[in-house]
Amino acid sequence: MTEQTSHAPVTRADRVFNGAVRWLTDRGVNLAGAQTLTVTGRKSGVPHRVPVNPVTVDGVRYLVAPRGVTDWVRNVRVHPEAQLRRGRRVTDVVLDECGNADRHVVVLQRYLARWGWEVGRLLPDGLTPDADADTLRRHLDLVPVFQVRAA
Repeated sequence: MTEQTSHAPVTRADRVFNGAVRWLTDRGVNLAGAQTLTVTGRKSGVPHRVPVNPVTVDGVRYLVAPRGVTDWVRNVRVHPEAQLRRGRRVTDVVLDECGNADRHVVVLQRYLARWGWEVGRLLPDGLTPDADADTLRRHLDLVPVFQVRAA
């Protein structure tokens, strides 16, 4: 996959919203399945936390980066070990980038069916929650997907 930059810059409103979601999720509030992802900074080594929306396909969990190649994606590419948290439940995981285009498309379809109402504005131009498989396939490099597995 080629290294693209984020296609949806984080706004002040996004920071406030993400902070509120992270705060609630860290206290165990189930916001439609949201969790907090903690990754290690690729340069600093400092933990960074971001709210994510895991999606399950055929019993396997995935994380999707609708904004594109953001800092958490770059960090995971260097340090794939991470943690997912909701409330007191913390799970050590390893994130493997999806290299199978067909699986990537299926995960994006499922993710957008579930979370499209929330992330639609973050997607690259031309990609919508109701996009067909061919359209999704053209955008695979712009929307990274990671398989979540136990550490």
